[in-house]
Amino acid sequence: MVGRGLWVCKPRFGKRGSRLGVLPYLCAAAATAALLALLFVDLIESWVTSIGMNTAVEPHAGIIPPQSVPPTRPEEFLLMPSPLVCQRAKPYLITMVISAPANQRARQAVRDTWGGEVEVRGLRVMTLFMVGVASDPGLAKLLIEEARERGDLIQGRFLDSYSNLTLKTLSMLGWARRFCPQAHFMAKVDDDVLFNPSALLHFLNKSRNPYEQGDLYLGRVHLHVAPDRDPESKHYLPSGAYPPSVFPDYCSGTAYVLSRSALLKISLAASASPLSTPLPPEDVFVGLCARTAGVLPSHCPLFSGGPGVPYGRCCYQAMVSVHHVPPREMLHYWAGCSSGCKMSLYFIRALFFYNIYSAFFPFFFCVQKIRLCEE
Repeated sequence: MVGRGLWVCKPRFGKRGSRLGVLPYLCAAAATAALLALLFVDLIESWVTSIGMNTAVEPHAGIIPPQSVPPTRPEEFLLMPSPLVCQRAKPYLITMVISAPANQRARQAVRDTWGGEVEVRGLRVMTLFMVGVASDPGLAKLLIEEARERGDLIQGRFLDSYSNLTLKTLSMLGWARRFCPQAHFMAKVDDDVLFNPSALLHFLNKSRNPYEQGDLYLGRVHLHVAPDRDPESKHYLPSGAYPPSVFPDYCSGTAYVLSRSALLKISLAASASPLSTPLPPEDVFVGLCARTAGVLPSHCPLFSGGPGVPYGRCCYQAMVSVHHVPPREMLHYWAGCSSGCKMSLYFIRALFFYNIYSAFFPFFFCVQKIRLCEE
């Protein structure tokens, strides 16, 4: 069949061998059209997605809908794995870990624990790290060596600082959209978070909603948060940068998950949104872009918020993410997550009172963890 297909596109001569048939020209036109489609695949994707976004919801104040978005190219990143890394691995879930250049120990702890997983519940997973430019030349050299040795670093063209976390998120979204279209889900995770891909995939598989085909923006949702108007605060956001008195609901930036379609829409909205000075916090910015894109956040009690969660083997096995976990504890906790457990009555009571005391964790999340541990 292959040889026959090649023969069809060969020039066919008339009886005297001097006149070409029409078929070769049709073959050449088809090949040219295919080549043009490959060259402009990013623009076609942006155009189709933006049409759906513009008709889905009215834009939220402070964010404009995308008009024309330039595609992300490898030269926009100082360091990155091969552009074909996702094409080769074909991950079902890709986790992008936000890290500072100096946090080598935290990155290594992630690699030695949950970030070292390549297959979970029969599905391919992959973990990469997103960093910015180090202000220390010596640290910059160490990053180059780490990237060469590990092959899992992505470095954007911006100074790595707290005020540039939103730019780091923009780079993360752009890279995942451009270079990892095979992934069904993308998780954004901080490097001090104990993340559990198995618990996440278990939750997604048990959910009734068709997340793979629709929009999913999943995490610990913050409701009705007011902008910080204190000039002395690191979260300061003046009314000139964001006039409304409350943010749209958004997922905590410690860890959240996006489906493929949600990633496309939010990434395009983020690329086209005007960046205020100062920039809003990165998780707020993602929430604003999600609102513009017509993507609503979904709350999952298995994602922890700001305060730490008291350690319990059964609890941590059921949680998708636990915040404020230092590198040494991450190694210890992950080892416990791989063993069996039986939740004790004492731990249930302790967790219940902790939930009431902190006022950050509704009791439902405790019940959900108990139910998952029993299965």
